[in-house]
Amino acid sequence: MTMGSASTGKLSTRTAMAVHILTLVGANPDVAHSSEWLAGSLGVHPVMVRQVTSRLRAAGLVETRRGKAGLRLTRPASAMTLLDVYRAVEDGDALLALHARPNPSCPVGSGIQAVLEDVFEEARTAFERSLAACTVADVMARVLSRAG
Repeated sequence: MTMGSASTGKLSTRTAMAVHILTLVGANPDVAHSSEWLAGSLGVHPVMVRQVTSRLRAAGLVETRRGKAGLRLTRPASAMTLLDVYRAVEDGDALLALHARPNPSCPVGSGIQAVLEDVFEEARTAFERSLAACTVADVMARVLSRAG
C-alpha cells in the first residue's frame, strides 16, 4: 500500500476530538449536546465541533435528535472502536507519508521508498490493531474512573 506523498508534518487532532465528543455524548445521554456545550468541554470553537460531528454523522456513528438539540450515538459505545472513529474523521492515511521524489541515482534514494513503505505499513497495521482493540466505552470507563 502506498502511504501517500509528502507530508505537511502536521498530525490531525480530529480523532482525539471525535473520541472526546463520543465519550461526552455516551456518558451524558440525556443532555442536549449543542456544539457550544461540546466545545466548552473540548476547549475549541463550536465550528470545529460541527466539522468533526459532521464527519461522525456521515460515517453513521452519531445522529441528530429530532425535535431536540444534540446528538446521540447510533450504537452502544462498546460496539464503537477507536479505529471506527479514526476512519470516520481522518482523511486517508494521516499517520505516515513518503516524500515525493528521492533521487533514483543515489544508492539510498533508489531503494528508500520501497523499504519505508514496508516499515510504514507494519506501523500502520500495528496502530490500527491497537485502535481496533479499544472502544469508546473503554475510554469512557477510564475517563470516568479518573474523574473520581
